[in-house]
Amino acid sequence: MAILVGRKHEISILLDAFRSDKSELIAVYGRRRVGKTFLIREVYRDNIHFEFSGILNGSMKQQLNNFHLILSDKISGFGKPANWIEAFYQLGKYIDTLSSRKKKVIFIDEFPWLDTRKSFFLSAFDNFWNSYASKRDDLVVVICGSAASYMIKKIIKNKGGLHNRLRRRIQLIPFNLHETEQLLKQNRVNLTRYDILQLYMAIGGVPHYLEKVLPGESVAQALDRLCFDKNGFLRSEFNNVFASLFSQHENHEAIIRALAAVRKGLTRTEVLSKSKIKSGGTLTHTLQELEESGFIEKYVPYKGTKDSIYRLSDEYSMFYIKYIENTKPSTGAVWQKMHKQASYIIWSGFSYETICIKHVEQIKEGLKISGINAVHGSWIEKNTRNSAQIDLLIDRDDNVINLCEVKFYSSEYAIDKKYAGEIARKINAFSLSTKTKKSVFVTFITTYGLTSNQYSKQHVQNELKMDHLFVEL
Repeated sequence: MAILVGRKHEISILLDAFRSDKSELIAVYGRRRVGKTFLIREVYRDNIHFEFSGILNGSMKQQLNNFHLILSDKISGFGKPANWIEAFYQLGKYIDTLSSRKKKVIFIDEFPWLDTRKSFFLSAFDNFWNSYASKRDDLVVVICGSAASYMIKKIIKNKGGLHNRLRRRIQLIPFNLHETEQLLKQNRVNLTRYDILQLYMAIGGVPHYLEKVLPGESVAQALDRLCFDKNGFLRSEFNNVFASLFSQHENHEAIIRALAAVRKGLTRTEVLSKSKIKSGGTLTHTLQELEESGFIEKYVPYKGTKDSIYRLSDEYSMFYIKYIENTKPSTGAVWQKMHKQASYIIWSGFSYETICIKHVEQIKEGLKISGINAVHGSWIEKNTRNSAQIDLLIDRDDNVINLCEVKFYSSEYAIDKKYAGEIARKINAFSLSTKTKKSVFVTFITTYGLTSNQYSKQHVQNELKMDHLFVEL
């Protein structure tokens, strides 16, 4: 396990299950390419006695044939199973032949792909667990899937035979900045934290994407090769991601594109209007699937409208829609030129805000308030006379609210007279609108810090740099 980066909490869950005195059923889910299979194989490397995976869009016959071929490598004497009840019966008979008293791991990958129409796969697995596996004390059965909505609805919230049978679950999410830096260093990719931020803005913390960055490449060179070359790995990944995760994936893409077109997110009504998806169950179900899979997030603005706001939170999707798909493939230095343009400078500022929201726990640590109960959110005042917006605020139980101003800049950031006026107006609008009795602290989160001048001294109470976002929690 020495080559595993991060995942300390998840590794602990898996090892605890292995050490327990009873059989364990574990569900692992998370978006495609996030490292689910790698995690299971590395932690249980010497103890997986049977592993098989679903085939994307495979028929029941193909899935059963695949099962039979893998089991045949383990034990002879079984014919091709006619159905999943028979297949799991054969699996049980194979397990019976294992003499080791140590825990034995059964790993079923891409579990949702096995549950094809009229296959009765889930009920057969239910029967296998309840009538065989749970009666033993030496099994760890890991079921894994990228289709988060299926895993949550059919497994975690199962109302049938698997109800309350699931002992542990793991939602695997992309790496944060600390883990991203660790992985890059392990792969001998030596980048500054400013460069890592630029890379993260484009491809996020998906381990499989980060693994594609080569030692000796600048961020611009890596993105040119991966995103703008006609054979670049990330040039076609966008369509592959949604097609492999969701049925009717056109609806999911429509919502992603609608959210990518705005900076601040959309209400459900606005999503409906811009995506052209039919109202009702289809929209609700699609939004839930995207949220459960980690592509979007839903939040309620701070002391504002009661309507939830949906915001695109997947960096790669944002970068693909903004830059990749509208740029002709080329073997030249496409991104090396584009990233110097004014439009990218503006876009990177918005992206840095999204990254800061994802790393709010690191921000609390930097402010030395991690032990204080606090909630975070955003705030907007649409009053035409006093309109203002705050993308990140932290409302603390110690009678303080941090209003965060986020600036992505290639050097120290200097507050000028005009911007100082905007800050003062924003604080006034927030205080009048929310009628807060708490102290309001203006908090700047920059890359290299603020230039010390009369305006920073007058208006800023707290200052954090990008290094605070890279802290290990």
